[in-house]
Amino acid sequence: MPTMLRLGAMAPFLSFLAPLGVLAAGVDKTHGVPPNMVSRYVPVKSSSSETWKCLDGSKEILWSSVNDDYCDCSDGSDEPGTGACPNSTFYCRNEGHIGSIIPSSRVNDGLCEAECCDGSDELPGVCPNVCKEAGEIYRKTQEEERKIRKKGSKIRSSYIAFAHKEKKRLEGVIETSTQEIAVREKEVARLRDIVERSESLSAAALEHKKTSPLYESLIMHSNALKSLQQEHKKHLEREKALGDILDALRRGYNPNYQDMAVLEAVRGWESLAGLPHINDVGKDEEGSHEEAAIKTEVEGEEELEEDMWTAEELEKDLDNLLKTDYVSLLLEHEKHVNSPVTDSILLDLSSYLPDTLVPQYEAFRDTLVSWLQTLGIIHGAPQSAGEDSKMRQTLNDAEHSLRLAKDEKKRAEDDLNDLFDPKGYGAEGEWKKLDKTCLEKDTGDYTYEVCLFDEAKQKPNKGGQTFSLGKFHSWNPDSQPGDPAYYVKQVYRGGTKCWNGPNRSVVLILSCGTDNVIHTVAEPEKCEYHLTGTTPALCLPLDTPEGNKDEL
Repeated sequence: MPTMLRLGAMAPFLSFLAPLGVLAAGVDKTHGVPPNMVSRYVPVKSSSSETWKCLDGSKEILWSSVNDDYCDCSDGSDEPGTGACPNSTFYCRNEGHIGSIIPSSRVNDGLCEAECCDGSDELPGVCPNVCKEAGEIYRKTQEEERKIRKKGSKIRSSYIAFAHKEKKRLEGVIETSTQEIAVREKEVARLRDIVERSESLSAAALEHKKTSPLYESLIMHSNALKSLQQEHKKHLEREKALGDILDALRRGYNPNYQDMAVLEAVRGWESLAGLPHINDVGKDEEGSHEEAAIKTEVEGEEELEEDMWTAEELEKDLDNLLKTDYVSLLLEHEKHVNSPVTDSILLDLSSYLPDTLVPQYEAFRDTLVSWLQTLGIIHGAPQSAGEDSKMRQTLNDAEHSLRLAKDEKKRAEDDLNDLFDPKGYGAEGEWKKLDKTCLEKDTGDYTYEVCLFDEAKQKPNKGGQTFSLGKFHSWNPDSQPGDPAYYVKQVYRGGTKCWNGPNRSVVLILSCGTDNVIHTVAEPEKCEYHLTGTTPALCLPLDTPEGNKDEL
């Protein structure tokens, strides 16, 4: 009797095990095996039985023990279609859709797994086969994504084209800067030589140089040019005023009123300005006095003698000529003709000495100068501070311009090196176009802004302080430069410190899209913000392995 009671109590449990026994006995040996592994599930036939070796080679078992709901192999490879082995996996074929792999612990647990739309992870009849519907939805989604990727990849191509144009521009800047640097270095060397020679002169020697007929003639010509320029401007202003008066008279006088003086003035002005008679063209003629004046100027232009200046050169370049530093020019002239002055005659003895004695003389020269100044033979008056200061300033300006040219070249070289750097703007330069492009997301109380490769900010919409959320720090630290996954994440660090918390930071997760935009903002941890968005820069062409991932 007790035995019968125990059996009665176990009846429900036995009734549950019965279907499992039937399943284990009738399940296909390749049930749950991925397609690429099916070829390894073949029995080895012998005279007495069929055997099979575990995939790790650790054990050989009867073929009938495969998928019998009992774990024989340490790697769990003998139970691909059941949940008997805890660390194995199950492959859902999902015909009409995409196959997937789930942990074996989720097989025959009475729950219909979304990954197994064919219901093969459970007993027959437990889960319906919905792969047809799931496949249609998937294919529709994939087609929409393909359209987005196709459109986005075209935009990405324009980004790459921009990078190549930028490359040419930077190469042009480097070439131009190199040429400019060479010119400016020569100019600096020339000015430095002038300054050094000027500063080594005594004031008396410099004044002596200024008394040369050449210098005095240059100053006289300069003053004459300034006077002529001033008078020329007055005449131009007067000519324009008179022209305006005569033009107004020409357009406004009544030709029916026979005032011969007015008529003569009008006809004279028309002849001088090259204008047609007002009665021939009407008062609303389109030709202006200025156009006619230009025509007259061209027609009456005299042929210039060689080296004479044109009117345009007089207008544009005369001011620069009048700004010439004549003292510097004088010193250059002195150097050119090697014309000594009184003091330098006494000191430039090296030109009269044998070559073997020049080094000893130059070593002794400073002492000699001191003696001669003490004896009053040469003058040791201080230099003219104003002249020296002016020439020194000219040298400083030239050196500053040289530094600017070198800095510009260095920046262009650095930008060119970063342009196609996988750690920077990508191997194809596709991210350069987006450098400092700012994306915003309004969340109601705040607007979140990320300027790519620059800074992220949190801006209050109702007044208050704007907080920095960090500067650009790196791409995805969990991937390698050049991998597509490397460019899906940007990290911004070092933002404004939170009260009683860390410095603010941002992780921006990006995906392929036709627009550069932020979609979501979240704060999973205090002052650590996660933003998601899209960009065409991630839309790889469909003919690349990463750009075409349909697997049906």
